[in-house]
Amino acid sequence: MILRTTSASAALALAIGLMLWQSGAEAIAGPFTGLAGSWSGDGKLTSSSGSERLRCRASYSVGRDGDELELSIRCASDSYKIDLSGYMTNSNGSISGKWSEPNYNSAGLITGRVNGSHISARAVGNTFSARLSMTSGSSRMSVTIRPEGTDVKQVSLSFRKR
Repeated sequence: MILRTTSASAALALAIGLMLWQSGAEAIAGPFTGLAGSWSGDGKLTSSSGSERLRCRASYSVGRDGDELELSIRCASDSYKIDLSGYMTNSNGSISGKWSEPNYNSAGLITGRVNGSHISARAVGNTFSARLSMTSGSSRMSVTIRPEGTDVKQVSLSFRKR
Protein backbone atom coordinates (compact mmCIF):
# COMPACT_ATOMS: atom_id res chain seq x y z
CA MET A 1 0.00 0.00 0.00
CA ILE A 2 1.45 3.30 -1.06
CA LEU A 3 -0.31 5.81 1.22
CA ARG A 4 -0.42 5.18 4.91
CA THR A 5 0.75 8.49 6.39
CA THR A 6 -1.66 11.23 7.35
CA SER A 7 0.44 13.90 5.64
CA ALA A 8 0.58 12.09 2.30
CA SER A 9 -3.17 11.41 2.35
CA ALA A 10 -3.95 14.98 3.32
CA ALA A 11 -1.73 16.30 0.54
CA LEU A 12 -3.52 14.18 -2.02
CA ALA A 13 -6.97 15.15 -0.72
CA LEU A 14 -6.25 18.86 -0.92
CA ALA A 15 -4.55 18.61 -4.27
CA ILE A 16 -7.53 16.90 -5.85
CA GLY A 17 -9.81 19.57 -4.52
CA LEU A 18 -7.71 22.34 -6.03
CA MET A 19 -7.57 20.92 -9.49
CA LEU A 20 -11.13 21.95 -10.33
CA TRP A 21 -10.89 25.69 -9.84
CA GLN A 22 -10.87 27.02 -13.38
CA SER A 23 -12.79 25.78 -16.40
CA GLY A 24 -12.39 28.32 -19.18
CA ALA A 25 -15.18 30.68 -18.10
CA GLU A 26 -15.53 33.97 -19.95
CA ALA A 27 -13.57 36.95 -18.67
CA ILE A 28 -16.61 38.79 -17.26
CA ALA A 29 -17.53 35.85 -15.05
CA GLY A 30 -15.54 34.65 -12.05
CA PRO A 31 -13.03 31.82 -12.54
CA PHE A 32 -15.28 29.18 -10.93
CA THR A 33 -18.28 29.80 -13.23
CA GLY A 34 -17.92 26.71 -15.42
CA LEU A 35 -17.32 24.32 -12.52
CA ALA A 36 -20.90 23.86 -11.32
CA GLY A 37 -22.01 20.25 -11.52
CA SER A 38 -20.29 16.87 -11.52
CA TRP A 39 -16.79 15.87 -12.66
CA SER A 40 -14.94 12.54 -12.82
CA GLY A 41 -11.38 11.56 -13.52
CA ASP A 42 -8.37 9.45 -12.90
CA GLY A 43 -4.67 9.85 -12.50
CA LYS A 44 -1.47 8.58 -10.98
CA LEU A 45 0.17 9.13 -7.64
CA THR A 46 3.95 8.64 -7.64
CA SER A 47 5.72 8.07 -4.32
CA SER A 48 9.10 6.84 -3.18
CA SER A 49 7.51 3.34 -3.06
CA GLY A 50 6.09 3.30 -6.61
CA SER A 51 2.85 4.47 -8.24
CA GLU A 52 -0.87 3.91 -7.83
CA ARG A 53 -3.95 4.62 -9.97
CA LEU A 54 -6.57 7.06 -8.62
CA ARG A 55 -10.31 7.35 -9.38
CA CYS A 56 -12.27 10.47 -8.37
CA ARG A 57 -15.72 12.09 -8.47
CA ALA A 58 -16.51 15.68 -7.53
CA SER A 59 -19.53 17.94 -7.04
CA TYR A 60 -19.30 21.76 -7.15
CA SER A 61 -21.65 24.61 -6.25
CA VAL A 62 -20.70 28.04 -7.58
CA GLY A 63 -21.91 31.38 -6.19
CA ARG A 64 -21.42 35.14 -6.33
CA ASP A 65 -21.04 35.41 -10.12
CA GLY A 66 -18.43 32.66 -10.25
CA ASP A 67 -16.17 33.99 -7.49
CA GLU A 68 -17.19 31.49 -4.77
CA LEU A 69 -16.85 27.72 -4.90
CA GLU A 70 -18.12 25.05 -2.50
CA LEU A 71 -16.75 21.57 -3.20
CA SER A 72 -17.20 17.93 -2.25
CA ILE A 73 -14.74 15.37 -3.60
CA ARG A 74 -14.36 11.60 -3.15
CA CYS A 75 -11.32 9.68 -4.37
CA ALA A 76 -10.23 6.08 -3.99
CA SER A 77 -7.42 3.75 -4.86
CA ASP A 78 -6.73 0.18 -3.87
CA SER A 79 -5.30 1.33 -0.54
CA TYR A 80 -7.30 4.35 0.72
CA LYS A 81 -10.40 6.58 0.55
CA ILE A 82 -10.58 10.40 0.71
CA ASP A 83 -13.60 12.67 1.39
CA LEU A 84 -12.64 16.31 0.88
CA SER A 85 -14.85 19.35 1.41
CA GLY A 86 -14.00 23.01 1.12
CA TYR A 87 -14.87 26.58 0.27
CA MET A 88 -12.86 28.98 -1.94
CA THR A 89 -13.14 32.57 -3.15
CA ASN A 90 -11.58 34.69 -5.89
CA SER A 91 -10.80 38.38 -5.53
CA ASN A 92 -9.23 40.08 -8.56
CA GLY A 93 -7.25 36.99 -9.54
CA SER A 94 -6.15 36.05 -6.01
CA ILE A 95 -7.69 32.84 -4.68
CA SER A 96 -7.99 31.77 -1.06
CA GLY A 97 -9.92 29.24 0.92
CA LYS A 98 -10.20 26.50 3.51
CA TRP A 99 -10.51 22.72 3.23
CA SER A 100 -10.97 19.70 5.50
CA GLU A 101 -10.72 15.91 5.27
CA PRO A 102 -12.27 14.10 8.27
CA ASN A 103 -10.89 10.60 7.56
CA TYR A 104 -7.35 11.86 8.16
CA ASN A 105 -8.22 14.64 10.64
CA SER A 106 -6.66 17.19 8.27
CA ALA A 107 -7.47 20.79 7.45
CA GLY A 108 -5.74 23.81 6.01
CA LEU A 109 -5.64 26.94 3.89
CA ILE A 110 -4.93 27.61 0.20
CA THR A 111 -3.69 30.75 -1.55
CA GLY A 112 -2.75 31.40 -5.15
CA ARG A 113 -3.34 33.21 -8.42
CA VAL A 114 -5.56 32.73 -11.46
CA ASN A 115 -4.13 33.74 -14.85
CA GLY A 116 -6.54 32.94 -17.68
CA SER A 117 -7.11 29.17 -17.64
CA HIS A 118 -4.12 28.48 -15.37
CA ILE A 119 -3.97 28.38 -11.57
CA SER A 120 -0.82 28.32 -9.46
CA ALA A 121 -1.36 27.76 -5.75
CA ARG A 122 0.24 26.78 -2.47
CA ALA A 123 -1.65 24.73 0.08
CA VAL A 124 -0.65 24.57 3.73
CA GLY A 125 -2.30 22.13 6.12
CA ASN A 126 -1.85 20.98 9.67
CA THR A 127 0.33 18.07 8.46
CA PHE A 128 1.78 19.09 5.05
CA SER A 129 2.25 21.68 2.32
CA ALA A 130 2.07 21.38 -1.49
CA ARG A 131 2.48 23.37 -4.71
CA LEU A 132 -0.22 22.98 -7.36
CA SER A 133 -0.52 23.80 -11.03
CA MET A 134 -3.75 23.44 -13.03
CA THR A 135 -4.75 24.14 -16.62
CA SER A 136 -8.34 23.79 -17.81
CA GLY A 137 -10.73 24.08 -20.71
CA SER A 138 -14.53 23.99 -20.93
CA SER A 139 -14.91 20.27 -20.18
CA ARG A 140 -11.42 18.94 -19.28
CA MET A 141 -8.60 19.82 -16.94
CA SER A 142 -5.16 18.61 -15.94
CA VAL A 143 -3.48 19.05 -12.58
CA THR A 144 0.01 18.51 -11.21
CA ILE A 145 0.57 18.46 -7.44
CA ARG A 146 3.97 18.37 -5.76
CA PRO A 147 3.64 17.75 -2.01
CA GLU A 148 6.48 18.80 0.27
CA GLY A 149 7.72 16.75 3.21
CA THR A 150 5.96 13.47 2.34
CA ASP A 151 6.86 10.29 0.50
CA VAL A 152 4.51 11.40 -2.30
CA LYS A 153 6.59 12.92 -5.10
CA GLN A 154 3.86 13.95 -7.56
CA VAL A 155 0.18 13.54 -8.34
CA SER A 156 -0.98 13.90 -11.97
CA LEU A 157 -4.73 14.01 -12.69
CA SER A 158 -7.10 14.41 -15.66
CA PHE A 159 -10.78 15.28 -15.16
CA ARG A 160 -13.82 15.46 -17.45
CA LYS A 161 -17.10 17.24 -16.83
CA ARG A 162 -19.98 14.75 -16.68
